Amino acid sequence: MNVLFLCTGNSCRSLISEAVFNQLAPEGWRALSAGSQPMGRLNARALQLLAEKGIPTEGYFSKSWDDLPVTPDIVVTVCASAAGETCPAYLGPVLRTHWGVEDPSHVEGTPEEITVAFEKAYGILRARIEAFLALPLASLSQDRARFKAELDRIGMLEA
Repeated sequence: MNVLFLCTGNSCRSLISEAVFNQLAPEGWRALSAGSQPMGRLNARALQLLAEKGIPTEGYFSKSWDDLPVTPDIVVTVCASAAGETCPAYLGPVLRTHWGVEDPSHVEGTPEEITVAFEKAYGILRARIEAFLALPLASLSQDRARFKAELDRIGMLEA
C-alpha cells in the first residue's frame, strides 16, 4: 500500500512524514511525498532533525505530484493550502485525509524557538503516524469508509 504525504512545497512536513512513515511501516507499506508546487529542495532544518532522530533521508528529494513513480492508495495532506487543492485526476478515487500541521520552516525567532517549532511538528506527525500504523490495517484496507474515519480522527491528534 502506498501512502502519499502531500504539502504544497514538499520540503519540510511532507518530507518528515515520508521519512518517519518509511522507518516505522510494516512490510508492504510505503510512503512517498510530493508537492503541488515543490520548492525543488529539502529544508535543511528538517533534514538535520531527521538525522538527529536517526531517520535516514538518503534518496529523498522535493518533487511534484506529477512525478510520482506509483499511484498512491492514500493521500494525507499535511498543510492547509494542500488540503484545499484538487488532486490531479490521475490519482483517481484515492482515500484522502487531512492532517494539518503548522509549518516550522516559517517560524521566526531565536534558534531555540525554531528548534521547538521543528520538534513540535515532528512530534505531532510521528504521533499520528504511530496511531495510523497501530490501526488494524488489514481489516481497514477492506472498509474504506471506516479507514477514512480513523485517519480523519488521527488528524486531530496532537503530540
